[in-house]
Amino acid sequence: MTYDVHIIGGGMAGSEAAWQLARRGLRVRLSEMRGGGDSTPAHHGTGLAELVCSNSFRSDDHEKNAVGLLHQEMRQLDSLLMAAAAKAQVPAGSALAVDRDVFSAEVEAALAAQPTLTVVRERIDRLPEAGLTIVATGPLTAAALASSIGAATGADSLAFFDAIAPIVYRDTVNMDVCWMASRWDKGETKDYINCPMNREQYLAFHAALLAGEKTEFREWEANTPYFDGCMPIEVMAERGIDTLRFGPMKPVGLDNPHDATPEFPKGRWPYAVVQLRQDNKLGTLWNMVGFQTKLKHAEQVRLFRTIPGLENAEFARLGGLHRNTFLNSPELLDRQLRLKSAPHIRFAGQITGCEGYVESGAVGLLAGLMTAAELGGRVWTPPPRTTALGALLSHITGDAEAESYQPMNVNFGLFPPVDPSVKKKQRKEAYTARAKADLADWLALA
Repeated sequence: MTYDVHIIGGGMAGSEAAWQLARRGLRVRLSEMRGGGDSTPAHHGTGLAELVCSNSFRSDDHEKNAVGLLHQEMRQLDSLLMAAAAKAQVPAGSALAVDRDVFSAEVEAALAAQPTLTVVRERIDRLPEAGLTIVATGPLTAAALASSIGAATGADSLAFFDAIAPIVYRDTVNMDVCWMASRWDKGETKDYINCPMNREQYLAFHAALLAGEKTEFREWEANTPYFDGCMPIEVMAERGIDTLRFGPMKPVGLDNPHDATPEFPKGRWPYAVVQLRQDNKLGTLWNMVGFQTKLKHAEQVRLFRTIPGLENAEFARLGGLHRNTFLNSPELLDRQLRLKSAPHIRFAGQITGCEGYVESGAVGLLAGLMTAAELGGRVWTPPPRTTALGALLSHITGDAEAESYQPMNVNFGLFPPVDPSVKKKQRKEAYTARAKADLADWLALA
């Protein structure tokens, strides 16, 4: 069998691109090295679209949130990832979180059902010299292929570190100390486990974070910056004594019922709080929200068991640290994600410099649509910059400054400004309303 498109990488972007092409009857070869004798420092299995960090796709609110709007736009374009997420969803308040094993299995099953798609477990070490190709190898691209990409681009890859949060077994959490609630408790379901700290406990924990033994950097990892959206907990702690209390350990809006008194029947806010979010459908695994870390494993167990309610915690996964690489896309890629020096090659996903599961999948979706149009001899018009898809694509392919290009989640700062007469409190709704109208017009012409 010959192939119309070769996709390298079976993560979020590669899986979504493969789906968009195969469902249009195009012949696709999807190469994934995991399962063929290779893996990465962050992956644990061989499943397509494996989630290696959080199990959350973040907010699903498409009225006031940019990533929720991106969810909605992807659904309108028949996104495989959004369909799989709906089947694998677990409770997480207004966020879209999934059982990671169910999610990956749903993606694999859907792709396996496509008659024109072949998944091959193989490592690709060089960029193909001919034939339409989508490179979606993500932030952990294997060394040989990364070297080939570097030779083709004539530029050094940028890099940053990404840290993974621990996962706790639910039945080892002491609910005599912890309680279930979502922040503010304003009609939301109580989807988070909350572990409270008083001032003395917090200060001791903060000091221990600073003193804890961390993983050592290799020579090639020196001077590589962290991405602010996934900052290790101990690095945040270095920024000030109260940084964590205004970040992932913020107690605001969380009344501790264990401290209830006649004067305060709902309880009082703790000095700080550690939140756990459900990580699988069974509710047996819970993710320590915002606790990505580069502490050594033994140090993690010792320190995290000092958190009230986690004194007997057992960990299904401890935190870790891995190096991410990405292209200077505004300089190297054209407006259709093609490598300027080799336009038969497109890049998609986190290797382009987008950040986040959803964003990675969205760029894979766009790469699939672009490639399908090219094979069909059609001129492809990108979605308007006023949409979440269009804003993300524009950031990657030219709106960002090449000299200071850094990984970016989708956010309203990437969108063209709305009418300045719109009041500040209504601006998010204005962004989403405009995006929905403009996407509808774009879809009508597609």
